[in-house]
Amino acid sequence: MNIRTLLIEKAIAAMTAAGLPADTNPAVTQSTRPQFGDYQINGAMGAAKKMQSNPRELAQKIIDHLDVSDIADKTEIAGPGFINIHLKPAFLAASLKAANQDDKLAVSPHSEPQKVVVDYSSPNLAKEMHVGHLRSTIIGDAVVRALEFRGDTVVRQNHMGDWGTQFGMLIAHLEDQINQGVDLDSVALADLETFYRDAKKRFDDEQGFADKARDYVVKLQGGDTHCEKLWKLFIATSVKHSEEVYKRLNVTLTPADIMAESAYNNELNNIISLLKDKNIAVESQGAQVVFLDELANKDGEPSAFIVQKSGGGFLYATTDLAACDYRSNKLAADRILIFVDARQSLHFNQVELTARKAGLLRDETSYEFCPFGTMMGTDGKPFKTRTGGTVKLADLLEEAITRAAAKLAERESDISHEERSEIARKVGIGAVKYADLSKHRTSDYIFNWDSMLSFEGATAPYLQYAYTRVRSIFRKSGIDATTLDADVAITEPQEKALALKLLQLEEVLDQMISEATPHVLCGYLYELASLYMTFYEACPVLKEGVAPSVRDSRLVLCNLVADTLKTGLDLLGIEVMEQM
Repeated sequence: MNIRTLLIEKAIAAMTAAGLPADTNPAVTQSTRPQFGDYQINGAMGAAKKMQSNPRELAQKIIDHLDVSDIADKTEIAGPGFINIHLKPAFLAASLKAANQDDKLAVSPHSEPQKVVVDYSSPNLAKEMHVGHLRSTIIGDAVVRALEFRGDTVVRQNHMGDWGTQFGMLIAHLEDQINQGVDLDSVALADLETFYRDAKKRFDDEQGFADKARDYVVKLQGGDTHCEKLWKLFIATSVKHSEEVYKRLNVTLTPADIMAESAYNNELNNIISLLKDKNIAVESQGAQVVFLDELANKDGEPSAFIVQKSGGGFLYATTDLAACDYRSNKLAADRILIFVDARQSLHFNQVELTARKAGLLRDETSYEFCPFGTMMGTDGKPFKTRTGGTVKLADLLEEAITRAAAKLAERESDISHEERSEIARKVGIGAVKYADLSKHRTSDYIFNWDSMLSFEGATAPYLQYAYTRVRSIFRKSGIDATTLDADVAITEPQEKALALKLLQLEEVLDQMISEATPHVLCGYLYELASLYMTFYEACPVLKEGVAPSVRDSRLVLCNLVADTLKTGLDLLGIEVMEQM
């Protein structure tokens, strides 16, 4: 059920019948205040400007042809030409009953499902995942979940960094560790940061080691079986670290979704040949470079995009172009979404322009770079440890669970220790995820433990607690929510406000999917929970004297609130619990 889409269709039909230009935007929006109706059709103003006519007169013509008798009991013109739509309580009630009987809450699948490739997380396998990987991982995963919920086919692509010069250094160090009889799982690769740091120190300080490392890079890229065996051993252990973080984060990425840099290695020479044959790439100081006039600087100098180094080596640019070809031409993707730090904006602009010119991206494929801002500490600088080091993501999540357990210990409860531990895990991880996802994707945000773990305000703990409060009503009533099939009656303003919000889930998901912005779903869930609290205070459910028909009608609303909170939080990758 998407009321806005339904009204757009009806508004377009009315505008066409009224003789308005075919390209008129109906401009259907949700009303900001109940006195202005539930929705507004605001297209008369834009059409009047084009037609040089009176907007109120145009609005009246639209109303004269507007067929909303099945869903609205009142339409009116307000201000300079706004058309206010007041929906019928009976329409809302019937829609709510249908949603209560549907596993997907009456959210319909896309009428024309798409194949969407989503590139997210993409850690560098030379190191453990750190806080810088959090945003890409959880924003991408939330969008993926929403796309699948609406019926699109999603291809997850974890473009892990597993190739390049640093791996010669690492496998040379690994070989020496093996020769010394070190237990790799428990020592050499148990702490990737330490392993990398030790290898880098040898590379910088130890005579002969750097030459050996460079030699191993050449051998690895040339297919040397010994180097490849060591490389695969390192990669397998590194992936295991990432998988542990994904599991704890409740992220849907699996080893099957890994499409690392090395996967494109055999195609890179072909990419360069194609670019040269089409005169897109030219030699400059020994390197192959694409000069892009479209991204010229203020002096008119084109942007230089290096696709092959002077020594013949390849770069991220080459790999990303090969990825475009694979995703657009081989997978036949309708959309490609890439969740990467905003500081890489120029790079991906260069990638798209070059790929379009070379035919590596079909015209039919939408290429959408989805940048995100930085997680900041309370000092306003990028989030670091107290000593200024990089914060490992695994350590951050462990601290979140520990802090959540301490918060929960302050609350009175008869829940067992085992259950409390599980709740602490859900609350801690959920708090970190919601604090991030609730901010606009492109914004920097301040990481603050106290605010994100609060049980008040727009936080995961607040929403998780709201869910448990709704579910407790059914335990008190003794009524099984799964068999509740009552008619709904909308008589109070608080019931109508809650009903409208419940029926707007599909609209919210459409916006989230279109703009790749999970914060709109976060905001919706908080507004829903707040409206529920207002409804519950004004509209008794189990109070003595409430008629059974009224009680059951309101229980349907309660059940839908719980199901919507659970569904919405699940789409964000946040778990709920029945008691707290």
